Amino acid sequence: MASLTLKNLPDDLLRALRKAAVKDRRSVTQEIIHLLESALGRAGRPAPRSADAAAQLAAWRKLAGKWESDTDRATEAGRLMKRRTTGREVDS
Repeated sequence: MASLTLKNLPDDLLRALRKAAVKDRRSVTQEIIHLLESALGRAGRPAPRSADAAAQLAAWRKLAGKWESDTDRATEAGRLMKRRTTGREVDS
């Protein structure tokens, strides 16, 4: 793959890129590639996130009701919540 060096990048733009990368859980490089692909079109690239989200939702619905556990729902839910990460902050 090719490499690209950006020179004279304004500090405020770099701060905004870093903030966006953290928000989207990407490296700055991955965020820049994502933004460039979005701006220039995604020919030959995977479908946008909305299609990925729809596919994931369909998979979850297919699995719904098939989970078996040896504990009651409240105990299982408590275990799951205890092991969760905080994740990223979102606007409310």
